[in-house]
Amino acid sequence: MSKRKNPSTNNNVNADFCDFLMELADYEKNVSRNIHKYNAYRKAASVLAAHHKRIESGQEAKKLNGVGEKISKKIDEFLQTGKLRKLENIHNDEKAQAISLLTRVSGIGPVKAADLIDKGIKTLDDLNKNQDLLNHHQLIGLKYFENFEEKIPREEIQKIEAIIKKNILDLDCDYTITICGSYRRGASQSGDIDVLVTHPTMKLDKEKIGEKLLKEIKEALGELIVDVISMGATKFMGVCRLSDGHLNRRLDIRLIPNEQYHCAVLYFTGSDVFNKNMRAHALEKRFTLNEYSLRPIGVTAGADHIRRRHFRLHRLSLQETGRTKSVDIIYYITIMLFIFNTEHNLDIIIFISQTFHTFCYNNATLDHALTMNEPC
Repeated sequence: MSKRKNPSTNNNVNADFCDFLMELADYEKNVSRNIHKYNAYRKAASVLAAHHKRIESGQEAKKLNGVGEKISKKIDEFLQTGKLRKLENIHNDEKAQAISLLTRVSGIGPVKAADLIDKGIKTLDDLNKNQDLLNHHQLIGLKYFENFEEKIPREEIQKIEAIIKKNILDLDCDYTITICGSYRRGASQSGDIDVLVTHPTMKLDKEKIGEKLLKEIKEALGELIVDVISMGATKFMGVCRLSDGHLNRRLDIRLIPNEQYHCAVLYFTGSDVFNKNMRAHALEKRFTLNEYSLRPIGVTAGADHIRRRHFRLHRLSLQETGRTKSVDIIYYITIMLFIFNTEHNLDIIIFISQTFHTFCYNNATLDHALTMNEPC
């Protein structure tokens, strides 16, 4: 996953506020290691990015859920002076700037960066001269640093997506493949490519099957893969390149158990702030939502039991004769509508429609899918 996940700048009238908030967030995460402040700055940036009009004062910003007193004062300072004193202090802090630079290298976190700085390593040149201090992932990050810093245009990801889907589906047409992250949220550019894959034979208790399938997938992608960071039983981390004329890009492929796929798609679509809000809302409704499952608090039964229970709540019957895609769609949509109050939540409505689109082979409309008798 990309280490620089800023809120989308597409049509963002508050992009300058988001930029300084994300810079403050990075500082709190990598230098101060204050996760509470990191989350607060990220949430405020996300809220401002989604706001439809330009914020004209800190007081106006404070009316938004996620912008508190201290952040509103920073917005006022920025509006009045065009800068932030705290950011200027950070820019003048040599150690903070060194940590900020080193943590941009894929595989180097705050702890490793601090350790390197203690050894006198503060620049990329220093890293290149001390490669013996880096592990394999960090060496790959250093090797492709300039490439990884460049955002990936949506059109390039679409071409890579076409190659990935063709090659994997040529192996077995029963695979389901989804590129998640900011790409799935509709962004014009992304930091990396995060692919989720599942297969009917990939079950929770079949890890050895997953290892075999993932190896086959990696081999099927052929020349698209130019470097491997790591490869386990269910996750591949590496580098891909569309052609010799393109940059090298970070690529993650996760093989997900079939029972968990829809929740994983939801989770890895993000954003992280949106995920936290959804999990909190689910808890208010007495549900647990994570990348693995969606279930009532305290319930640990299998997916089929939970699915039947929720269909009863909605007075819908679960057909016992096969889990067709249309049943999965109806289940997913009804459960999401049941848990979340979508009256004022455009994001979740958009997400449901995107999820629905992913599940359908023929891009059937919502009304048609909810009334048809055959699978999509």
